[in-house]
Amino acid sequence: MFQSLSEKFERLFAGVRSRGKLSEDDVRETAKEVRRALLEADVNFRVVKDFVARIEARLIGEEVHKSFTPEQQIVRVVNDELTTLLGGSVAPFHLKRPTSVVMVVGLQGSGKTTFCAKLAAMLRKRGRKPLLVGLDVYRPAAMEQLDILGRQINIPVARAQAGETDVLALWHRAQEIGVQKLCDTLILDTAGRLHVDGEMMAEIERLRVAADPEETLLVLDSMTGQEAVNVATAFQERVKVSGIVLTKLDGDARGGAALSVRAVTGTPIKFAGTGEKLSDLEPFYPERMAGRILGMGDVMSLIEKTQQSLDLTEAAELERKVRAQSFDMQDFLGEIRRIRKMGSLEDMVKMIPGASRMMPKDASIDPKQMGRVEAIICSMTPEERARPHLLDGSRRKRIARGSGTSVQDVNQLLRQFEEMKKMMKMMGKMQKQKKGRRLGF
Repeated sequence: MFQSLSEKFERLFAGVRSRGKLSEDDVRETAKEVRRALLEADVNFRVVKDFVARIEARLIGEEVHKSFTPEQQIVRVVNDELTTLLGGSVAPFHLKRPTSVVMVVGLQGSGKTTFCAKLAAMLRKRGRKPLLVGLDVYRPAAMEQLDILGRQINIPVARAQAGETDVLALWHRAQEIGVQKLCDTLILDTAGRLHVDGEMMAEIERLRVAADPEETLLVLDSMTGQEAVNVATAFQERVKVSGIVLTKLDGDARGGAALSVRAVTGTPIKFAGTGEKLSDLEPFYPERMAGRILGMGDVMSLIEKTQQSLDLTEAAELERKVRAQSFDMQDFLGEIRRIRKMGSLEDMVKMIPGASRMMPKDASIDPKQMGRVEAIICSMTPEERARPHLLDGSRRKRIARGSGTSVQDVNQLLRQFEEMKKMMKMMGKMQKQKKGRRLGF
């Protein structure tokens, strides 16, 4: 998401890079380009008007540091204002009651049911014991989907039986199931419609009074643009929404919903869905999102993703092997699998500051290539993985057949592996030299 908007900002910044200082005319021209970029991204026009006015006032005023280059001045101010527009700081999501209720609302197709499962998985990691409660009595497919997702993450599901249509009765039965299973968090997947209607809102209002949720989260499809803002406004008028969830942020949306909904409704964005996996859910960090939009990266999210997939014992053993130059194909296979668990390589690269500028516009990282490498290594015997020099011509042909690749693919992997080992050897020598200098050798 935001790729088109990021590219527009990058061109805008590049346009002032060579200037000695910003004149008032430069500031007004920059403000005009920012306005155009945001409107093309489907940001609410009132939000754009206020945003651009603040940027213009700050760039013309004395607030800008004299030591900054024109590009740095604009990036700093736009980043600050984008962060404010998105909420300023991360909105808290702390469940404090002995038995907490989280009510999830939204339109059909927004990703509401999948979000419920993602939230349950996240809360379990935080030490909670959730129960998924299916309350969409009008759409049997939603109940089936919740059942399937619950089994995938091994979390219990309370759902309507055949012919059951009384939502409040189902809620009371779910409470009993929660007590029986010792659950401390009930996540309510409410019914959605194709559009906001009075009947749906009335049912949600009755359920909210009965359940008294600690959090009421509105799920919005970020790819619907300004329509998402209209939906949020309608829900906020009838239901006391405590937070917004933006789904499909990994899609090809222009970004208008994310940049408008907080300013228009006053409701904080609490979570962002960043992919299809049930682990692809993040707390919404305004400052980090602003950095991504401006191509400044998101180092903190990258570090957190790495930490989640990294076992400290395994990391220490890997470091020992690299230093001892005993890194083999089995270790290489383990690293490939760890990287694949972390998610999209392209998304991770975008979190590195400046990486978007260094990569070609249409560059992509083919995940299938890593799959082929994994297949080749898995077709080797344990002895061959430990001692790749044993791989003569006949063994390479066998490995190629077993992995569904060609002998050329096997040869290329072996060459790359040898190059990697040479690099590790050189890095090991450099580390020893640095250590020697510190010790005075």
